[in-house]
Amino acid sequence: MTPEVLWQPPPDVRRRARIGRYLEHLETHHDLRFDSYNDLWQWSTTDLDRFWRTIWDFTGVEPAPPDGPAVTGAMPAARWFPRASVNYAQHMLRPALDGVAIVARSQTRDPIEVTFEDLRAQVARARTGLRRLGVVRGDRVAAYLPNTPEALVAMLATASLGAVWSSCAPEFGVRAVVDRFGQIEPKILLVVDGYRYGDRVIDRAHEVAELRGALPSLETTVVLPYLDAAVSLPDGAIGWNDLVSDSGPLEFEPVPFEHPLYVLFSSGTTGLPKAIVHGHGGILLEHAKYLALHHDIDVGDRLFWFTTTGWMMWNLLVSGLLVGSTIVLFDGDPAYRDLGALWTMAAETGITSFGASAPYLMACRRAGLDLKSLGDLSRLHTVGSTGAPLPADGFRWVYEQLGPDVVVASISGGTDVCTAFVGSVPLEPVVAGEISCRCLGARVEAFDEVGDSVTDAQGELVLTAPMPSMPVGFWGDEDGKRYRAAYFDSYPGVWRHGDWITITERGTCIISGRSDATLNRGGVRIGTAELYDVVESLPEITDSLVVHLEDSDGGSGELILFVQLAPGVELDDGLRAHIAARLRADLSPRHVPDDVVEVASVPRTLTGKRLEVPVKRILRGASPDDVASRDALTDPTSLDEFASMVR
Repeated sequence: MTPEVLWQPPPDVRRRARIGRYLEHLETHHDLRFDSYNDLWQWSTTDLDRFWRTIWDFTGVEPAPPDGPAVTGAMPAARWFPRASVNYAQHMLRPALDGVAIVARSQTRDPIEVTFEDLRAQVARARTGLRRLGVVRGDRVAAYLPNTPEALVAMLATASLGAVWSSCAPEFGVRAVVDRFGQIEPKILLVVDGYRYGDRVIDRAHEVAELRGALPSLETTVVLPYLDAAVSLPDGAIGWNDLVSDSGPLEFEPVPFEHPLYVLFSSGTTGLPKAIVHGHGGILLEHAKYLALHHDIDVGDRLFWFTTTGWMMWNLLVSGLLVGSTIVLFDGDPAYRDLGALWTMAAETGITSFGASAPYLMACRRAGLDLKSLGDLSRLHTVGSTGAPLPADGFRWVYEQLGPDVVVASISGGTDVCTAFVGSVPLEPVVAGEISCRCLGARVEAFDEVGDSVTDAQGELVLTAPMPSMPVGFWGDEDGKRYRAAYFDSYPGVWRHGDWITITERGTCIISGRSDATLNRGGVRIGTAELYDVVESLPEITDSLVVHLEDSDGGSGELILFVQLAPGVELDDGLRAHIAARLRADLSPRHVPDDVVEVASVPRTLTGKRLEVPVKRILRGASPDDVASRDALTDPTSLDEFASMVR
């Protein structure tokens, strides 16, 4: 099938894009010339030592790396720059950066702008306060904070000391937070008293009290008065203003390249969340590489991604400071008062790179938003999408709304690497429904059932060479057993990510859903993403989830499609037949479900992921409380409906 190209790189792309300047840097300083992106990618994933040293040099990371190998050993024991010392916060706050660092919008308080000069001063004060509270290198500082400048200030102050950061968004329930923070035993907990979500007032005093009681390692709780400036502090707690009351020098503890920077957590839908440790150097190099060369973020840009502090996209977003951009933070309901709110904010704040989840973009399309009526969006050069595969109709909608010059950057990666390993790049076209490329330094391949690399065929997404932002390890996993089991049990020495991917001969990529949620009908593996694309393109359907219940005797089993209906729609035989006809015509007869069942709510995590495997386990007889933490779900009751079906 002929690819539907929606955007082509302009003839002068190498002059205009940062990756063009990187190519010039390679030619001038390293006598390396690449005529195509594919040639550059091949080199970047085979000559790892030289590639990552050029990234270090090109992005201006200081100090320069010492002599010696960039990477030693093979996966899962690969180690990066073993002789180097760095500090992530030092590069984020380097003196050369000036102008506006943060633009913050919130439904809880008035707009805020923070310059780089102000940010450095605030971090210095927070650093002084943390030291006064006894925080030293290796201690853990945990935050139950929304997406505010204070969260970033506290994270950078923590990193400057060589202490370890971790954050959860305040919409997380107590169990979900304790499941996470309890593993890392924080010394300091930063919290808010509450927040507004649209027109709802959410008080968090009760949750904060429970958290303090459930985390025996805590020595101090710091309260940011966010909902009520005059809130009474709990016994033994101090206020944010107390933390930052004293000035002090802005200094940075040099730490080894792989010293823990922060701990991120997996969704925790199938057990205790994995406590994924990321190092200073790996995050520094990877984020600088990705944001500069792939997302084309530069000084003068304004980078936005709709996220909370509980999703890895927050960590990637705030790293926009590494490449000199202004970052735009938003806290609140993205659909209040309507789905146009974020786009209106983008126009008002001059956002140049706008990111959101694929479901959000599709919801905007279904709602019939007219972006041109919401303000001047002419500065936008990139619209990013992640969290789920973006259907071709989602690509087309963005171009219909914003014109031919914008780049739709559909990306995929994960908390595990805290970045994207497939995404966009200014040197390659944008094709409807496809991800433009494999990212530099990420040797992504598709493996078939016997572990052979395949092209133009669906396979397991694997990484056959290490990346510096792969986890340093899991917290508390001293012998590395859980880490190896999570990624390396299927193919020795090869990282198995858990997604289905098709890599085309043109170098584009198609993610087909999670491989652990595979539909297997008649011996044919079916990814879920394409099925959702078809079902949710129907105006009657607002959300969906599909599971395959296999027969123990090897039969075809039962394929069940659960649908959340649009207001006023009834699920009758006519709609069931219409769904079946569309799936049969657009995909194949194997995609047609044996039954279509209405549900009030499709269970999703707070980061928007469908709970296919937990639902399947419930339908097999497991208890909802055994398959997922309710506090990690957008609707804590959404799994109960499936349990009632079993009964």
